[in-house]
Formats: sequence, structure tokens, C-alpha cells
Amino acid sequence: MKLQRKNRLRATALGALAVSGALVLTACGSDNNSEGSTGGNGGKTSAASNVKCDGAKGQLLASGSSAQKNAMDLWAKNYMAGCSGVEINYKSSSSGEGIIAFNQGTVGFAGSDSALKPEEVADSKKVCKTGQGINLPMVGGPIAIGYHLEGVDNLTLDAPTLAKIFDTKIKKWNDPAIAKLNKGAKLPDKEIQPFHRSEDSGTTQNLGKYLGAAAPSDWKYEAEKKWPAPGGQAASNSSGVAAQVKQVDGSIGYFELSYATSQSIPTVDIATGAAAPVKASSESASKAIAAAKIKGTGKDLALDLDYTTKADGAYPIVLVTYEVVCDKGNKAETLPTVKSFLNYTAGDEGQKLLGDAGYAPIPAEINAKVRETIGSLS
Repeated sequence: MKLQRKNRLRATALGALAVSGALVLTACGSDNNSEGSTGGNGGKTSAASNVKCDGAKGQLLASGSSAQKNAMDLWAKNYMAGCSGVEINYKSSSSGEGIIAFNQGTVGFAGSDSALKPEEVADSKKVCKTGQGINLPMVGGPIAIGYHLEGVDNLTLDAPTLAKIFDTKIKKWNDPAIAKLNKGAKLPDKEIQPFHRSEDSGTTQNLGKYLGAAAPSDWKYEAEKKWPAPGGQAASNSSGVAAQVKQVDGSIGYFELSYATSQSIPTVDIATGAAAPVKASSESASKAIAAAKIKGTGKDLALDLDYTTKADGAYPIVLVTYEVVCDKGNKAETLPTVKSFLNYTAGDEGQKLLGDAGYAPIPAEINAKVRETIGSLS
């Protein structure tokens, strides 16, 4: 990636971190109404950012995945600038917490790095009343493997080596397995300090899916939101893991690329069996996500990702964050705001912002179905 591009991404991501998201949403069937703000914009289109407000008004509450926090911050800032009197408040916590909040009726939509499980869909029917929760893919991107190792500016690892590092089976940075992948590098005789998420996380689950698929002999754990392996140290949210890696020499961790970009944390190139190791970038993640297939049924658009791709330039450790919404049963007074905001995030302008912030836009064919589904929410 060119230096100019890197600097632009870094500046954009830093700006995203500075934005405070303020959003209130009423869950499908929730009684948390929009009391704090007044006004609305009817069907007017904002000149500021081409946002179609379409009757949006008041507050919208959402919570969940910290993986998409930087994207949500940018979206909320631009959307609120275009729709006067609307307040968007996305609480960045974790995918697990977001789905719990959604199914308790305390938010209007949730962000999750993993599609709803069957039991979670069943629970959603109590909140959505006449419908159920569905998955709308909205944000794509690489899960970067960030590291802090003084004197080492470039590092390549593969799935088996990563699995053994995060399972604390490889304990030193000059281990022969790492040295074999980094010929000529001056690797120190230093303890590896792996960091992982402390709370249930879709990012953790997607990393587990990659390790389980690409290194099945070395990663024996089920891909769950809770960190499964012994050892290592825990930190809260992607921002917390990134902060620890930034601070601790000898450390390694996983988080979305925007966190690495904003804090100038070097990231691992992944040896996949392609012609050359693949760097984490919006472009390399897009190549991997473009091969995804829709596995959901009806209006559900959950995706099946290929974590074992060997295509040149395709980065295999990817995730897609979903906005979890009710297909039917939304409250009439908040439905226009939910649809207007999600139409913006799925629109051309909203998706373009993703690449600028270190994420990957959803492939056009899938995104077209997302827009169609948003239009049918009731």
C-alpha cells in the first residue's frame, strides 16, 4: 500500500476514534421511545451528505460489536449532520452483549460479528412479535494480527504457527517455526505475550473459525465467542487488546485493521499457500469476502466465508459484521429512523467510507440484497 494511502487511512481512523456515537434505538417491540429529540426531515434528502432522512426523528439506540465501532462512529457523525433532530447512539461492547440487548428489547438493532444462532432467532421472536431477527451484512474487513516486537518491522506467520502461539505452545519469538517463516530476520530470545478478548466476541469466533479451518491439527477448539485456550492475557474489546499490544514489547493480539492503523501497530503477513504472504488490507479482505455465499434463508442474509482461501492477494482472516434487525414487528414510531439509517450505511456513500477507514465494503451483489431487505422492513 502506498505511503499516501497509509497516511490517509491512519488519519481517517484516528478521526473515527475521536467521534462520539450517540444513538438511541428502540428495539423491535421495545417501549423505549424517542423522547430526547424532536423534529425530523420528512422525506427530504440532506444536501450535506445525500442522506435520505425519510421521516427519521428522535433517538435510535443500538449496541454490539466493537469490530465495527469506527465505522459506526463515522456513519453516525455523517448521518446526524444530514438529518437534523436525529440522534444515533451506538454502544460499542461486544457481539454477545449486543445480541442479548436486542433480544431483551433494549435496542433497535444490534451489531454482531457472527450470525444469529437458531436459539437466538427463537428468542428474537418474543421481541419482534410478528417477525424475527435477521442478519444484514454491513461491514467487512480483515482481522489484523498485530504485534509489538522491538527491532522487527516485518513478520510473516501461517495458520499452524498462529494456532500454536495463541494456544501458548510456541512461547519464544525465536522459535524455529517462526524463524523458518522469517529467514534473515533478527528474532529475539523473548517470551511471547498473546492477548485475547475478555468478553464474548464475534472477532474471537471468526479468528477461531480461521484457525480451526486452516490449522485443524493445531487448533482443537470449537469456534465460540468466548476465548477457549488456556494462557495468554485478556483485555476488554478490540480497543483494549490493541492498547495492550501497543504498550507491551513481545506481545501479539487480534483486532480489526482500523485499530492497528489508528495506533500504528505493525501487522502480521499471513502465509496462505499463495504465491506470496498476504498483508491485511481493505483490498485483500475484499478479495476473500467476494467469494462469500449467502447461507441464510428468506430475508436472512448470513454469509458463508472461506477461511482457507489460497487465492493470490486474498487475506483469509476476515469477518463480516451484521446489523441484526427485526424483519417484521418494528415499532411504527422508530421504524423510519431504523430504515433511514441502515439505508445510509448500506448505500454508496456509507459503503465508500468503509474502505477509507480500513474496512472492506460488502460485495455489490450481496449489498443489493441488503438494500432490498432494508426496504421491506416493517
